[in-house]
Amino acid sequence: MGPHHPSMHGVLRLVVASQGENVVDCELILGYLHRGMEKIAENRTTSQYLPYVTRWDYLATMFTEAVTVNAPEKLANIQIPERASYIRVIMPELSRIASHLLWLGPFLADIGAQTPFFYIFREREMIYDLFEAATGMRMMHNYFRIGGVAADLPYGWIDKCLDFCQYCLPKIYEYERLVTKNPIFLKRVQGVGFINRQEAINWGLSGPSLRASGVQWDLRKIDHYECYDKLDWQIQWQGEGDSLARYLVRIDEMKESINILRQALKLLPGGPYENLEGRRLVQKKDKIDWNGFNYQFVGKKSSPTLKLPKQEHYVRVEAPKGELGIFLIGDDSVFPWRLKIRPPGFTNLQIVPQLIRGMKLADIVTILGSIDIIMGEVDR
Repeated sequence: MGPHHPSMHGVLRLVVASQGENVVDCELILGYLHRGMEKIAENRTTSQYLPYVTRWDYLATMFTEAVTVNAPEKLANIQIPERASYIRVIMPELSRIASHLLWLGPFLADIGAQTPFFYIFREREMIYDLFEAATGMRMMHNYFRIGGVAADLPYGWIDKCLDFCQYCLPKIYEYERLVTKNPIFLKRVQGVGFINRQEAINWGLSGPSLRASGVQWDLRKIDHYECYDKLDWQIQWQGEGDSLARYLVRIDEMKESINILRQALKLLPGGPYENLEGRRLVQKKDKIDWNGFNYQFVGKKSSPTLKLPKQEHYVRVEAPKGELGIFLIGDDSVFPWRLKIRPPGFTNLQIVPQLIRGMKLADIVTILGSIDIIMGEVDR
């Protein structure tokens, strides 16, 4: 099956050995979308590399940018203003809803339900309109910067976003009414692609695939990055570990994202949206006084040539598909010595052959869809 099979979600090739309708063995062949992203990073500064990163997971673009700027910030120990931190919660959460929506549509289309595929583009289009208003781009935003974000939110954006939250929540309940209790849907997903708790941990799964197996693991709670700790929200998880559980986790996560968005938009503080000193004065170790004379009136020219100190660091964020990480090695130069990407889809894909063995041919598509892969980040 593949690499141009319509339900392969990109260019993944499955070599399936079948016995009638039953699958005896299955081998994944990937690398059709490999573009050398890690090698490109080795001769680009972070500012130059930012437009590239949205091409890994091109449905959850804000997360790739977030992790790309978080890595040098942690490496060089740069603080970011509180307003920037809140904007960096709002944008990825919107992106998470968009990503889950575009998982839901094709997943149901794979199983045989055509209608939701056309419905999900409604809300997704609205999210992209919000992104376009804030960043100028719909998909590849190039919005995050070291020390903050590139531009402040435009006037009226926050009200628009709150309107979106109010519009989107009933629609998610509508999807649930449409899909969750549907007998055909349940026959296709219940008990299919079962992963137990220990297996999920051993295979190194992350994201909804791990949380659907009863592991309450969410990096937003564990790593305490940005300002998620100031907001009141719960980890969404299920215990069954089959494709239905993964579907339910993602639906609940969309609701939870809207809850996080509403709080973050209410709490959004004023102040600068980018730490301009941070890129220039990496040497300065003491705390920055955001309202002081120095920060406001001293001439600031943000320098894109931030030298990465000679250290190494692994930074991760909770992307919609799982743990998206970057292992960054600095070399006292503006370029990283090595930038290793740890994509969630790549790691979650390992378990697919084991899940498919012994199932029917028709279940391959269900299992692959429920794991949610994007080949852009799998092959890099």
